[in-house]
Amino acid sequence: MIKWLLLLAGAGLFYLWLKGKKQAKFDREQSSSPRTGNDQTLTEPKTMIQCQHCKVHLPQSDAILHDGRFYCSKQHLDVLDPHGWVGVASRHVSPNKDPRPEGVAPELLVIHHISLPPGEFQSRASNQHIINFFQNTLDPNAHPYFAEIAEQKVSSHFLITRSGELIQFVSAGERAWHAGASSFMGRERCNDFSIGVELEGDGETPFEDAQYTALAGLVQKLLRTYPNLQFAGHSDISPGRKTDPGKYFDWGKFQKETGISEEKIPYGVVSR
Repeated sequence: MIKWLLLLAGAGLFYLWLKGKKQAKFDREQSSSPRTGNDQTLTEPKTMIQCQHCKVHLPQSDAILHDGRFYCSKQHLDVLDPHGWVGVASRHVSPNKDPRPEGVAPELLVIHHISLPPGEFQSRASNQHIINFFQNTLDPNAHPYFAEIAEQKVSSHFLITRSGELIQFVSAGERAWHAGASSFMGRERCNDFSIGVELEGDGETPFEDAQYTALAGLVQKLLRTYPNLQFAGHSDISPGRKTDPGKYFDWGKFQKETGISEEKIPYGVVSR
């Protein structure tokens, strides 16, 4: 009798052991296989963001990040958005701006040159001086020349550095304060209807190929929104008062790289 009781107990223990092994195998298979039907897998919620250009919502992991802003596609990164900002440009917003006159859109692009201090460029420090100047934060004690200009309130829509970096300060839809007293083909107050582009340089040094390439790319972006743009230098619209972009700006090279017609450069393609 005792013998049979021991056999029954052993069989029960073996059954429990075998059942435990099968349950463990089942649990492993379930945890490694995808769930279907009404089963739901717990996942981390996706962070959603907006494209700066079209404002569509998309997962952050699917977006393109540039200069702290998100875009849904390379196409939207590389064009002028509906608010007048170029996605690929580094953005340093200037307070020196105001609305254009009602019903007035850009019809002129004015090319300037700038270097701070004068004649010094090709460094991050000189680029930052220009940024500070357009943002009213230039330190008047950092250089004797800065004390003369620190209180001026000026801006440009764009700056192209010697390396070809594109920086934007003012929306193309707003009026930047770059032209001053000026007249284009008899039309006064050029700030009202123009876009200002500063090239880092001093008027005594040839501009870099990278600057012409960046300028041509910017022009193509702007023409998609403002197809009637014409082009002039600051000296053309303020003769006797301004000399930029100067004799070293190659208007022929500019015309060739942009592909625009000479009719859109009414003062000609001869350097001046």
